[in-house]
Amino acid sequence: MISVLLKAGRNRILPSVFGSIALIATADWAIGNRASLGLLYMLPMMAAATVLSAGPVVALAAACSALRSWFDIPAPQLEILLRFVFAFAAYAGSGLFVIGLIRTRTAEMEHQAKIRREQELRREAEEQLRILVESSPAAIMTVDRGGVVLAANRAADRLLMLPENETLRGRPIGGYLPVLSDALQFDPGDSGLRAAAQCQGFRDNGEVFLANMWMSTWNDPAGKHLAAIVVDSSEDMRDREEESLRQMLRANQIAAAAVSHEVRNLCGAISVVSSNLRQDHSLDGNQDIRALQSLVTGLEKISSIELESHRLDSLERVPLKSVLDDLRIVIEPQWREIGGRIGWSIPARTPEVLADRYGLLQAFLNLARNSHRAVQESQRHELAISVRSAGGRVTVRFEDTGPGVSSPERLFAPFQPGADGTGLGLYVSRAVVRSYGGDLRWERSDAGSCFVIELRSAESESYD
Repeated sequence: MISVLLKAGRNRILPSVFGSIALIATADWAIGNRASLGLLYMLPMMAAATVLSAGPVVALAAACSALRSWFDIPAPQLEILLRFVFAFAAYAGSGLFVIGLIRTRTAEMEHQAKIRREQELRREAEEQLRILVESSPAAIMTVDRGGVVLAANRAADRLLMLPENETLRGRPIGGYLPVLSDALQFDPGDSGLRAAAQCQGFRDNGEVFLANMWMSTWNDPAGKHLAAIVVDSSEDMRDREEESLRQMLRANQIAAAAVSHEVRNLCGAISVVSSNLRQDHSLDGNQDIRALQSLVTGLEKISSIELESHRLDSLERVPLKSVLDDLRIVIEPQWREIGGRIGWSIPARTPEVLADRYGLLQAFLNLARNSHRAVQESQRHELAISVRSAGGRVTVRFEDTGPGVSSPERLFAPFQPGADGTGLGLYVSRAVVRSYGGDLRWERSDAGSCFVIELRSAESESYD
Protein backbone atom coordinates (compact mmCIF):
# COMPACT_ATOMS: atom_id res chain seq x y z
CA MET A 1 0.00 0.00 0.00
CA ILE A 2 2.83 2.40 0.87
CA SER A 3 4.38 1.80 -2.55
CA VAL A 4 1.05 2.70 -4.19
CA LEU A 5 0.79 5.89 -2.15
CA LEU A 6 4.37 6.87 -2.91
CA LYS A 7 3.71 6.47 -6.62
CA ALA A 8 0.48 8.54 -6.40
CA GLY A 9 2.33 11.74 -5.56
CA ARG A 10 1.77 14.71 -3.23
CA ASN A 11 -0.80 16.49 -5.44
CA ARG A 12 -3.15 13.52 -5.32
CA ILE A 13 -2.65 12.36 -1.75
CA LEU A 14 -3.14 15.63 0.13
CA PRO A 15 -6.59 16.43 -1.37
CA SER A 16 -7.64 12.86 -0.59
CA VAL A 17 -6.35 13.20 2.98
CA PHE A 18 -8.22 16.43 3.67
CA GLY A 19 -11.33 15.07 1.99
CA SER A 20 -11.20 11.92 4.13
CA ILE A 21 -10.78 13.95 7.32
CA ALA A 22 -13.76 16.14 6.39
CA LEU A 23 -15.84 13.06 5.56
CA ILE A 24 -14.96 11.36 8.87
CA ALA A 25 -15.73 14.55 10.83
CA THR A 26 -19.08 14.91 9.06
CA ALA A 27 -19.97 11.27 9.72
CA ASP A 28 -18.91 11.62 13.35
CA TRP A 29 -21.09 14.71 13.72
CA ALA A 30 -24.05 12.92 12.08
CA ILE A 31 -23.82 9.97 14.45
CA GLY A 32 -23.89 12.31 17.38
CA ASN A 33 -23.50 10.97 20.89
CA ARG A 34 -24.22 7.37 19.97
CA ALA A 35 -20.60 6.45 18.91
CA SER A 36 -17.20 7.91 17.99
CA LEU A 37 -15.43 7.47 14.63
CA GLY A 38 -12.16 8.89 15.92
CA LEU A 39 -10.30 5.64 15.10
CA LEU A 40 -10.82 6.26 11.38
CA TYR A 41 -8.55 9.32 11.50
CA MET A 42 -5.63 6.88 11.57
CA LEU A 43 -6.10 6.17 7.87
CA PRO A 44 -5.71 9.73 6.52
CA MET A 45 -2.90 10.30 9.04
CA MET A 46 -0.88 7.39 7.64
CA ALA A 47 -1.67 8.48 4.09
CA ALA A 48 -0.52 12.04 4.85
CA ALA A 49 2.69 10.74 6.43
CA THR A 50 3.75 9.37 3.06
CA VAL A 51 4.14 12.89 1.62
CA LEU A 52 4.58 15.17 4.68
CA SER A 53 7.52 15.67 7.02
CA ALA A 54 7.37 15.21 10.81
CA GLY A 55 6.27 18.78 11.67
CA PRO A 56 3.18 18.91 9.42
CA VAL A 57 2.25 15.37 10.49
CA VAL A 58 2.28 16.39 14.17
CA ALA A 59 0.17 19.48 13.37
CA LEU A 60 -2.30 17.35 11.40
CA ALA A 61 -2.45 14.88 14.31
CA ALA A 62 -3.36 17.73 16.65
CA ALA A 63 -6.12 18.88 14.25
CA CYS A 64 -7.57 15.36 14.00
CA SER A 65 -7.45 14.98 17.79
CA ALA A 66 -9.32 18.25 18.16
CA LEU A 67 -12.02 17.12 15.70
CA ARG A 68 -12.35 13.82 17.53
CA SER A 69 -12.77 15.63 20.88
CA TRP A 70 -15.28 18.02 19.36
CA PHE A 71 -17.60 15.26 18.08
CA ASP A 72 -16.81 12.71 20.79
CA ILE A 73 -19.23 11.20 23.27
CA PRO A 74 -19.84 13.54 26.25
CA ALA A 75 -17.61 12.81 29.25
CA PRO A 76 -16.01 14.56 32.22
CA GLN A 77 -13.47 17.23 31.41
CA LEU A 78 -10.51 15.14 32.60
CA GLU A 79 -11.55 12.17 30.51
CA ILE A 80 -11.94 14.39 27.43
CA LEU A 81 -8.44 15.72 28.02
CA LEU A 82 -7.04 12.20 28.36
CA ARG A 83 -8.87 11.10 25.21
CA PHE A 84 -7.33 14.07 23.36
CA VAL A 85 -3.86 13.20 24.60
CA PHE A 86 -4.19 9.50 23.73
CA ALA A 87 -5.70 10.30 20.33
CA PHE A 88 -2.94 12.81 19.58
CA ALA A 89 -0.30 10.26 20.61
CA ALA A 90 -1.94 7.58 18.46
CA TYR A 91 -2.34 9.81 15.40
CA ALA A 92 1.11 11.38 15.66
CA GLY A 93 2.70 8.03 16.47
CA SER A 94 1.12 6.32 13.49
CA GLY A 95 2.20 9.17 11.20
CA LEU A 96 5.75 9.25 12.55
CA PHE A 97 5.91 5.47 12.34
CA VAL A 98 4.98 5.63 8.67
CA ILE A 99 7.58 8.36 8.11
CA GLY A 100 10.24 6.24 9.80
CA LEU A 101 9.12 3.21 7.84
CA ILE A 102 9.34 5.14 4.57
CA ARG A 103 12.77 6.51 5.46
CA THR A 104 14.00 3.05 6.34
CA ARG A 105 12.54 1.65 3.15
CA THR A 106 14.03 4.51 1.10
CA ALA A 107 17.43 4.05 2.70
CA GLU A 108 17.25 0.31 2.07
CA MET A 109 16.25 0.87 -1.54
CA GLU A 110 19.11 3.36 -1.99
CA HIS A 111 21.49 0.91 -0.38
CA GLN A 112 20.31 -1.87 -2.66
CA ALA A 113 20.56 0.44 -5.68
CA LYS A 114 24.09 1.38 -4.62
CA ILE A 115 24.99 -2.28 -4.26
CA ARG A 116 23.54 -3.00 -7.70
CA ARG A 117 25.51 -0.10 -9.21
CA GLU A 118 28.69 -1.30 -7.52
CA GLN A 119 28.05 -4.82 -8.77
CA GLU A 120 27.45 -3.51 -12.28
CA LEU A 121 30.60 -1.41 -12.11
CA ARG A 122 32.54 -4.38 -10.74
CA ARG A 123 31.22 -6.63 -13.49
CA GLU A 124 32.05 -3.97 -16.07
CA ALA A 125 35.56 -3.53 -14.64
CA GLU A 126 36.07 -7.30 -14.53
CA GLU A 127 34.87 -7.58 -18.12
CA GLN A 128 37.18 -4.79 -19.24
CA LEU A 129 40.05 -6.36 -17.35
CA ARG A 130 39.26 -9.75 -18.88
CA ILE A 131 39.17 -8.22 -22.37
CA LEU A 132 42.41 -6.35 -21.68
CA VAL A 133 44.17 -9.49 -20.48
CA GLU A 134 42.82 -11.70 -23.25
CA SER A 135 43.58 -9.18 -26.00
CA SER A 136 47.03 -8.29 -24.66
CA PRO A 137 49.94 -9.30 -26.93
CA ALA A 138 51.99 -9.93 -23.79
CA ALA A 139 51.67 -13.17 -21.86
CA ILE A 140 49.95 -12.59 -18.50
CA MET A 141 49.70 -15.29 -15.86
CA THR A 142 49.26 -15.93 -12.15
CA VAL A 143 51.03 -18.73 -10.30
CA ASP A 144 50.32 -20.31 -6.90
CA ARG A 145 52.88 -21.07 -4.21
CA GLY A 146 53.56 -24.50 -5.71
CA GLY A 147 54.55 -23.02 -9.06
CA VAL A 148 51.34 -24.15 -10.80
CA VAL A 149 49.69 -21.72 -13.20
CA LEU A 150 46.31 -20.56 -11.90
CA ALA A 151 45.32 -18.45 -14.90
CA ALA A 152 46.88 -17.44 -18.21
CA ASN A 153 45.72 -15.58 -21.29
CA ARG A 154 45.85 -16.80 -24.88
CA ALA A 155 49.08 -14.89 -25.51
CA ALA A 156 50.78 -17.07 -22.88
CA ASP A 157 49.63 -20.22 -24.65
CA ARG A 158 50.92 -18.86 -27.97
CA LEU A 159 54.20 -17.68 -26.45
CA LEU A 160 54.98 -21.13 -25.10
CA MET A 161 53.63 -22.80 -28.28
CA LEU A 162 51.21 -25.13 -26.52
CA PRO A 163 49.31 -27.57 -28.75
CA GLU A 164 45.94 -26.50 -30.13
CA ASN A 165 43.05 -26.55 -27.62
CA GLU A 166 45.49 -26.86 -24.69
CA THR A 167 46.10 -24.22 -22.05
CA LEU A 168 48.86 -23.32 -19.65
CA ARG A 169 46.47 -23.36 -16.72
CA GLY A 170 47.25 -26.16 -14.26
CA ARG A 171 50.81 -26.73 -15.56
CA PRO A 172 54.04 -26.15 -13.56
CA ILE A 173 55.69 -22.95 -14.71
CA GLY A 174 59.21 -24.08 -13.79
CA GLY A 175 59.62 -26.06 -17.00
CA TYR A 176 58.88 -22.99 -19.13
CA LEU A 177 60.17 -20.02 -17.12
CA PRO A 178 62.43 -21.21 -14.28
CA VAL A 179 62.94 -17.67 -12.97
CA LEU A 180 59.28 -17.45 -11.96
CA SER A 181 59.54 -20.69 -10.04
CA ASP A 182 62.70 -19.44 -8.29
CA ALA A 183 61.01 -16.13 -7.44
CA LEU A 184 58.39 -18.00 -5.41
CA GLN A 185 61.17 -19.39 -3.21
CA PHE A 186 62.51 -15.91 -2.46
CA ASP A 187 61.17 -14.27 0.70
CA PRO A 188 61.17 -10.45 0.40
CA GLY A 189 59.08 -9.97 3.55
CA ASP A 190 55.65 -8.44 3.90
CA SER A 191 56.21 -5.93 1.11
CA GLY A 192 56.31 -8.63 -1.56
CA LEU A 193 58.56 -8.89 -4.59
CA ARG A 194 58.47 -6.30 -7.38
CA ALA A 195 61.07 -6.99 -10.04
CA ALA A 196 61.90 -7.14 -13.72
CA ALA A 197 64.11 -9.80 -15.24
CA GLN A 198 65.49 -11.03 -18.53
CA CYS A 199 66.14 -14.72 -18.88
CA GLN A 200 65.88 -17.72 -21.14
CA GLY A 201 62.50 -19.33 -21.55
CA PHE A 202 61.59 -22.72 -22.98
CA ARG A 203 58.64 -23.41 -25.24
CA ASP A 204 56.60 -26.58 -25.18
CA ASN A 205 58.52 -27.93 -28.18
CA GLY A 206 61.88 -27.34 -26.47
CA GLU A 207 62.73 -24.15 -28.37
CA VAL A 208 64.66 -21.53 -26.37
CA PHE A 209 63.73 -17.84 -26.47
CA LEU A 210 64.73 -14.65 -24.69
CA ALA A 211 62.05 -13.54 -22.21
CA ASN A 212 61.60 -10.11 -20.68
CA MET A 213 59.32 -10.28 -17.66
CA TRP A 214 57.84 -8.14 -14.92
CA MET A 215 56.70 -9.96 -11.79
CA SER A 216 55.16 -9.30 -8.39
CA THR A 217 54.24 -11.51 -5.45
CA TRP A 218 51.61 -11.20 -2.74
CA ASN A 219 50.44 -13.23 0.23
CA ASP A 220 46.91 -14.32 1.07
CA PRO A 221 45.46 -17.01 3.37
CA ALA A 222 46.17 -19.63 0.69
CA GLY A 223 49.88 -18.72 0.60
CA LYS A 224 52.21 -16.81 -1.68
CA HIS A 225 51.09 -16.05 -5.23
CA LEU A 226 52.88 -14.53 -8.20
CA ALA A 227 51.68 -12.51 -11.18
CA ALA A 228 53.88 -12.03 -14.23
CA ILE A 229 53.85 -10.30 -17.61
CA VAL A 230 56.16 -11.94 -20.15
CA VAL A 231 57.17 -10.87 -23.67
CA ASP A 232 59.39 -12.53 -26.24
CA SER A 233 62.44 -10.33 -26.90
CA SER A 234 64.19 -12.75 -29.24
CA GLU A 235 63.46 -10.64 -32.32
CA ASP A 236 64.76 -7.50 -30.60
CA MET A 237 67.92 -9.34 -29.59
CA ARG A 238 68.44 -10.59 -33.15
CA ASP A 239 67.96 -7.11 -34.56
CA ARG A 240 70.29 -5.64 -31.95
CA GLU A 241 73.00 -8.22 -32.54
CA GLU A 242 72.72 -7.91 -36.31
CA GLU A 243 72.98 -4.15 -36.07
CA SER A 244 75.95 -4.48 -33.70
CA LEU A 245 77.64 -6.79 -36.20
CA ARG A 246 76.91 -4.36 -39.02
CA GLN A 247 78.36 -1.48 -37.02
CA MET A 248 81.40 -3.55 -36.08
CA LEU A 249 82.04 -4.39 -39.74
CA ARG A 250 81.74 -0.74 -40.68
CA ALA A 251 84.07 0.28 -37.86
CA ASN A 252 86.58 -2.39 -38.90
CA GLN A 253 86.40 -1.22 -42.50
CA ILE A 254 87.01 2.36 -41.43
CA ALA A 255 89.90 1.30 -39.17
CA ALA A 256 91.39 -0.77 -41.98
CA ALA A 257 91.06 2.20 -44.31
CA ALA A 258 92.81 4.37 -41.74
CA VAL A 259 95.71 1.90 -41.57
CA SER A 260 95.79 1.75 -45.36
CA HIS A 261 95.96 5.53 -45.51
CA GLU A 262 99.01 5.58 -43.24
CA VAL A 263 100.65 2.66 -45.05
CA ARG A 264 100.16 4.50 -48.31
CA ASN A 265 101.96 7.51 -46.94
CA LEU A 266 104.86 5.29 -45.89
CA CYS A 267 104.87 3.59 -49.26
CA GLY A 268 105.16 6.98 -50.93
CA ALA A 269 108.22 7.77 -48.84
CA ILE A 270 109.80 4.36 -49.51
CA SER A 271 109.10 4.75 -53.21
CA VAL A 272 110.94 8.06 -53.30
CA VAL A 273 113.95 6.54 -51.55
CA SER A 274 113.89 3.55 -53.95
CA SER A 275 113.77 5.83 -56.99
CA ASN A 276 116.72 7.79 -55.68
CA LEU A 277 118.71 4.60 -55.23
CA ARG A 278 117.88 3.46 -58.75
CA GLN A 279 119.29 6.69 -60.13
CA ASP A 280 122.65 5.55 -58.85
CA HIS A 281 123.87 3.60 -61.92
CA SER A 282 125.95 1.33 -59.77
CA LEU A 283 122.78 0.07 -58.13
CA ASP A 284 120.50 0.15 -61.16
CA GLY A 285 120.76 -3.53 -61.81
CA ASN A 286 120.83 -4.60 -58.19
CA GLN A 287 118.30 -7.35 -57.57
CA ASP A 288 117.58 -6.16 -54.01
CA ILE A 289 116.65 -2.71 -55.27
CA ARG A 290 114.29 -4.25 -57.82
CA ALA A 291 112.77 -6.48 -55.14
CA LEU A 292 112.29 -3.46 -52.87
CA GLN A 293 110.52 -1.65 -55.72
CA SER A 294 108.23 -4.63 -56.26
CA LEU A 295 107.38 -4.73 -52.54
CA VAL A 296 106.55 -1.04 -52.57
CA THR A 297 104.29 -1.51 -55.63
CA GLY A 298 102.49 -4.38 -53.91
CA LEU A 299 101.98 -2.42 -50.71
CA GLU A 300 100.59 0.50 -52.70
CA LYS A 301 97.99 -1.81 -54.26
CA ILE A 302 97.04 -3.22 -50.87
CA SER A 303 96.69 0.24 -49.36
CA SER A 304 94.70 1.62 -52.28
CA ILE A 305 91.50 1.78 -50.18
CA GLU A 306 90.59 5.39 -49.54
CA LEU A 307 88.48 5.99 -46.51
CA GLU A 308 87.00 9.21 -47.83
CA SER A 309 85.69 7.48 -50.94
CA HIS A 310 83.82 4.90 -48.88
CA ARG A 311 80.05 5.35 -49.17
CA LEU A 312 77.30 3.49 -47.39
CA ASP A 313 75.25 1.24 -49.62
CA SER A 314 72.16 3.28 -48.86
CA LEU A 315 71.22 6.28 -46.79
CA GLU A 316 67.91 6.74 -45.05
CA ARG A 317 65.80 9.65 -43.86
CA VAL A 318 66.69 9.93 -40.18
CA PRO A 319 64.62 12.05 -37.73
CA LEU A 320 67.41 14.11 -36.18
CA LYS A 321 65.39 14.94 -33.05
CA SER A 322 64.81 11.25 -32.37
CA VAL A 323 68.56 10.57 -32.58
CA LEU A 324 69.27 13.47 -30.21
CA ASP A 325 66.62 12.14 -27.80
CA ASP A 326 68.43 8.79 -27.77
CA LEU A 327 71.72 10.62 -27.17
CA ARG A 328 70.11 12.47 -24.26
CA ILE A 329 69.06 9.22 -22.61
CA VAL A 330 72.62 7.85 -22.89
CA ILE A 331 74.75 10.82 -21.80
CA GLU A 332 72.72 12.79 -19.25
CA PRO A 333 73.22 10.32 -16.34
CA GLN A 334 77.02 10.53 -16.81
CA TRP A 335 76.93 14.34 -16.66
CA ARG A 336 74.73 14.29 -13.57
CA GLU A 337 77.31 12.11 -11.82
CA ILE A 338 79.99 14.82 -12.20
CA GLY A 339 77.57 17.64 -11.33
CA GLY A 340 77.52 18.81 -14.93
CA ARG A 341 74.79 20.32 -17.05
CA ILE A 342 73.80 19.87 -20.69
CA GLY A 343 71.98 22.67 -22.47
CA TRP A 344 69.78 21.61 -25.37
CA SER A 345 68.79 24.10 -28.05
CA ILE A 346 66.69 22.11 -30.50
CA PRO A 347 63.96 23.69 -32.66
CA ALA A 348 60.45 22.35 -32.28
CA ARG A 349 60.53 21.37 -35.94
CA THR A 350 63.85 19.66 -36.66
CA PRO A 351 64.20 18.39 -40.25
CA GLU A 352 65.14 14.88 -41.20
CA VAL A 353 68.69 14.28 -42.45
CA LEU A 354 70.27 11.79 -44.85
CA ALA A 355 72.38 9.44 -42.76
CA ASP A 356 72.51 6.10 -40.99
CA ARG A 357 70.77 6.31 -37.61
CA TYR A 358 73.22 4.20 -35.59
CA GLY A 359 76.33 5.60 -37.25
CA LEU A 360 75.13 9.17 -36.61
CA LEU A 361 74.35 8.35 -32.98
CA GLN A 362 77.86 6.93 -32.55
CA ALA A 363 79.40 10.11 -33.98
CA PHE A 364 77.33 12.25 -31.58
CA LEU A 365 78.19 9.97 -28.68
CA ASN A 366 81.93 10.19 -29.45
CA LEU A 367 81.84 14.00 -29.36
CA ALA A 368 79.80 14.04 -26.14
CA ARG A 369 82.21 11.63 -24.42
CA ASN A 370 85.21 13.68 -25.51
CA SER A 371 83.55 16.73 -23.94
CA HIS A 372 82.76 14.72 -20.81
CA ARG A 373 86.45 13.88 -20.39
CA ALA A 374 87.57 17.42 -21.20
CA VAL A 375 85.34 19.31 -18.75
CA GLN A 376 86.58 17.27 -15.80
CA GLU A 377 89.76 19.35 -15.99
CA SER A 378 87.74 22.58 -15.66
CA GLN A 379 85.72 24.18 -12.91
CA ARG A 380 82.59 24.43 -15.05
CA HIS A 381 81.13 21.16 -16.32
CA GLU A 382 78.85 22.28 -19.10
CA LEU A 383 77.99 21.14 -22.61
CA ALA A 384 75.76 23.01 -25.06
CA ILE A 385 74.18 21.09 -27.95
CA SER A 386 72.34 23.15 -30.55
CA VAL A 387 70.76 22.52 -33.96
CA ARG A 388 70.32 24.92 -36.87
CA SER A 389 68.99 24.41 -40.38
CA ALA A 390 69.69 26.62 -43.39
CA GLY A 391 70.28 26.23 -47.11
CA GLY A 392 69.57 22.52 -47.26
CA ARG A 393 72.17 21.79 -44.54
CA VAL A 394 71.64 20.97 -40.87
CA THR A 395 74.38 21.75 -38.35
CA VAL A 396 74.68 20.20 -34.90
CA ARG A 397 77.05 22.05 -32.59
CA PHE A 398 78.78 20.55 -29.50
CA GLU A 399 80.36 23.28 -27.36
CA ASP A 400 81.86 22.49 -23.95
CA THR A 401 83.67 24.38 -21.19
CA GLY A 402 86.81 22.27 -21.30
CA PRO A 403 90.40 23.56 -21.57
CA GLY A 404 90.25 23.74 -25.36
CA VAL A 405 92.41 22.16 -28.06
CA SER A 406 96.15 22.74 -27.99
CA SER A 407 96.94 21.34 -31.46
CA PRO A 408 93.94 21.78 -33.76
CA GLU A 409 95.95 20.72 -36.81
CA ARG A 410 96.26 17.17 -35.42
CA LEU A 411 92.69 16.77 -34.22
CA PHE A 412 91.54 14.47 -37.00
CA ALA A 413 94.84 12.63 -37.54
CA PRO A 414 94.67 8.88 -36.79
CA PHE A 415 96.86 7.13 -34.21
CA GLN A 416 97.64 10.26 -32.25
CA PRO A 417 100.16 9.70 -29.44
CA GLY A 418 98.64 10.15 -26.00
CA ALA A 419 95.06 9.67 -27.24
CA ASP A 420 92.64 7.30 -25.49
CA GLY A 421 92.38 3.92 -27.20
CA THR A 422 93.66 3.88 -30.79
CA GLY A 423 93.31 7.64 -31.33
CA LEU A 424 90.79 6.99 -34.12
CA GLY A 425 87.69 8.50 -32.49
CA LEU A 426 87.51 11.85 -34.26
CA TYR A 427 89.09 10.45 -37.42
CA VAL A 428 86.48 7.70 -37.71
CA SER A 429 83.61 10.01 -36.71
CA ARG A 430 84.52 12.49 -39.43
CA ALA A 431 84.85 9.69 -41.97
CA VAL A 432 81.41 8.37 -41.02
CA VAL A 433 79.81 11.81 -41.32
CA ARG A 434 81.54 12.45 -44.63
CA SER A 435 80.18 9.17 -45.95
CA TYR A 436 76.73 10.76 -45.51
CA GLY A 437 77.76 13.74 -47.63
CA GLY A 438 78.35 15.86 -44.51
CA ASP A 439 81.37 16.98 -42.55
CA LEU A 440 82.78 17.23 -39.03
CA ARG A 441 84.97 20.22 -38.15
CA TRP A 442 86.43 22.05 -35.19
CA GLU A 443 85.74 25.73 -34.57
CA ARG A 444 87.36 28.14 -32.16
CA SER A 445 85.35 28.97 -29.06
CA ASP A 446 85.91 31.28 -26.11
CA ALA A 447 84.28 28.78 -23.74
CA GLY A 448 86.37 25.71 -24.57
CA SER A 449 86.03 23.33 -27.54
CA CYS A 450 83.44 23.46 -30.28
CA PHE A 451 82.79 20.71 -32.82
CA VAL A 452 80.26 21.11 -35.62
CA ILE A 453 78.64 18.28 -37.56
CA GLU A 454 77.12 19.34 -40.85
CA LEU A 455 74.54 17.06 -42.50
CA ARG A 456 72.40 17.07 -45.61
CA SER A 457 68.74 17.87 -45.06
CA ALA A 458 66.42 15.16 -46.42
CA GLU A 459 63.66 17.70 -47.00
CA SER A 460 65.60 19.77 -49.52
CA GLU A 461 67.08 16.93 -51.56
CA SER A 462 65.60 13.94 -53.33
CA TYR A 463 67.65 10.86 -52.61
CA ASP A 464 67.12 7.34 -53.93
